[in-house]
Amino acid sequence: MGHGPAVLLASQSPYRRELLGRLLDTFECFTPDADESPLPAEPPEQLAQRLARLKAGAGAANAPGAVVIGSDQVAALGTQLLGKPGSVDRAVSQLLQCSGQVVAFHTAVCVLGPGSGDQLEHLDTTRVRFRNLSEADARRYVEADQPLDCAGSFKAERRGVILLESIDSRDPTAIQGLPLIWLADALRQRGVQII
Repeated sequence: MGHGPAVLLASQSPYRRELLGRLLDTFECFTPDADESPLPAEPPEQLAQRLARLKAGAGAANAPGAVVIGSDQVAALGTQLLGKPGSVDRAVSQLLQCSGQVVAFHTAVCVLGPGSGDQLEHLDTTRVRFRNLSEADARRYVEADQPLDCAGSFKAERRGVILLESIDSRDPTAIQGLPLIWLADALRQRGVQII
């Protein structure tokens, strides 16, 4: 496994590193220095796509002979962006805001290289319906899973599923930050041996 061109993941996310490790035994990681601020009136899905391109471009400049993966995820409640909470109180507040609502998680991926070929791009939108939550429910969950570095304040791969009524997605790994079904095919197109 892992034969073909070198692969570089242009992301600081430990979740994306873990996910890519399901496909490849060997790859490098690069932390792009990217301003993740949205542009004025930029829709959430376009923000995710722009940031994925930006990160892939930064990685390609750092490793021009590699296949570079850039990815970003933006969570939105309607048009309101839900960032990483950073604190327990903000996570609880964010979960209460999502209570009984549908949140869209837009996960974008951009694959560049090797060389100057066309970029491959993908956007997966996962719609998550939260059940009605009490403050006590939200606080107990946040204390248990500590999702302080997760947009939307929950971890679908952990206990976060207990907060939900449903998840609607084409790829169950997209909600975790990297849609592996699409990515496996994109890597094969770039000459990376998956299996």
